[in-house]
Amino acid sequence: MDSGVRKSVTVLTSSTIAFVTCFMIWMVFAVLGIPIKEQLHLNETEFGLLTAMPVLSGSLIRVPLGIWADRFGGRIVFFLLMLVCVPAVWLLEYAHTYSQFLWIALWLGLVGGSFSVGTPYVAKWFRKERQGLAMGIFGAGNAGAALNKFLAPVLIAAYGWQAVPRVYAVILLVIAVLFWFFSYPEPKAANVKQPSLKAQLLLMKNPQVLKYSQLYSVVFGGYVGISLWMVSYYVNEYQFALKQAALLAACFSLPGGVLRAFGGWLSDKYGAYKVTWAVMWVCWVAFFLLSYPQTQMSIRTVSGHLDMHIGLNAIVFTVLLFVVGVALAIGKASVFKFISDEFPEDMGTVSGVVGLAGGLGGFLLPIMFGVLVDWTGIRSSSFMLMFGTVCISLIWMHFSLKSQKHQ
Repeated sequence: MDSGVRKSVTVLTSSTIAFVTCFMIWMVFAVLGIPIKEQLHLNETEFGLLTAMPVLSGSLIRVPLGIWADRFGGRIVFFLLMLVCVPAVWLLEYAHTYSQFLWIALWLGLVGGSFSVGTPYVAKWFRKERQGLAMGIFGAGNAGAALNKFLAPVLIAAYGWQAVPRVYAVILLVIAVLFWFFSYPEPKAANVKQPSLKAQLLLMKNPQVLKYSQLYSVVFGGYVGISLWMVSYYVNEYQFALKQAALLAACFSLPGGVLRAFGGWLSDKYGAYKVTWAVMWVCWVAFFLLSYPQTQMSIRTVSGHLDMHIGLNAIVFTVLLFVVGVALAIGKASVFKFISDEFPEDMGTVSGVVGLAGGLGGFLLPIMFGVLVDWTGIRSSSFMLMFGTVCISLIWMHFSLKSQKHQ
C-alpha cells in the first residue's frame, strides 16, 4: 500500500470513528431524555423540544463550519469542535432545571456540525469516482445514534442517568486526541484558488443547492427526528421498558447509519437521481402504513355487532421502521452524491448549507411530533406528518430534477 492510499484509509477511518462519537453525543437525549422527562414531569411538546435543542445548534453551526473547513482545513476545525464540546457534555450532569438542560443541550449540540467538516475533509482524499463510497462510509457515523441506544440504557440502569454525561465526555475527549494523531492535513489541489467569502455565501442562493437542501431535510431530518422520537414511542405506544425500547429503536438507527456506505456505492453505480427517486417511493409506502393508528371498530352485521381491531403490532411496526431506516441511509448518501458531482471545489460550504437544512428538519420534527400527539392524542400522527413531507419531495423531484432522470 503506497503512502497516499495509506493516508486516505487512515483519514477515512479516524474521521468516521470521530463522527460516530459526535453523532452518539448529538443524539444523547433520545434515551437520556426519558428519565429527565420523568424527573421534570415534562409533557410531549416539552420533551420534543429538549430532544431537538442539540439538533438546532448543530444545524445552525454547519454553514460556518463548512466555510471554515474550506478555508482553514477540515482537520483542525474538526479537532477544535470536539474539544469545545467536551465541557458541555460534562456539565449536563449538573443541570437541575428545564432551562438549564435546554442551554447545555444547545452547547453540546455544536458537535452535530461535525458532518459538514468531515464530509469535504474525507472527500478530498479520494478520486471523484470513489467519493460517493468514501462519503457514504464517513456518513455511516450516523450509526452513533444506534450506539447511544445500546450504551446509554446500560449506564442508566447501572449507575443512574448522571453517569451518561461523565462517560460520554471522557469518550469525546479521548477520541478527539486520537483523531488528531491519526489524521493528516488534507491535500491541496493544484492551481485551485481559495474561494472568496462572498463567493462561498452566494452559493446559498444557488437553486440546485436549495433543491438538495429540501431533499436532505427529508432523508436526514427524518432520520434524526425519528431516531430521537422512537424510544419514547416504543415506551408509550407498546409499553416496553427503557432498555427494550432502546434496542428496538436501534433497528431503525443502526441500518439508517451503517448502510449509508451502501448508498454511496449505489449512487456511484446508478447515479444520484435514480437512487434518490427509489428511496422516496419506498418511504412513501412505508410511512403510509406506519401512519395508521390503533383502531377499534364495531361493525353492525345481520347477526349482531362484529368487533375488529386494526393496527400494527410491535413486530410489524419494527420491520417497517427497519425498511425506512435502510431507505433513509441510502437517500442520505445519494443526495450528497449530487453535491460532490456538481460542487467539487465548494463541498464544505454546500454541505454546510444542505446539512443545515437537514438538521433544521431534525430539529423541527420532534417538536412537531410532540405538538401533534398533545393536540390529537394519536401517536402515529408523527408518521402522518412524515408521509406528507415525502409526498412534497416526490412532486419537487419530478418537476425540478427531471433533467437528471436519464443520466
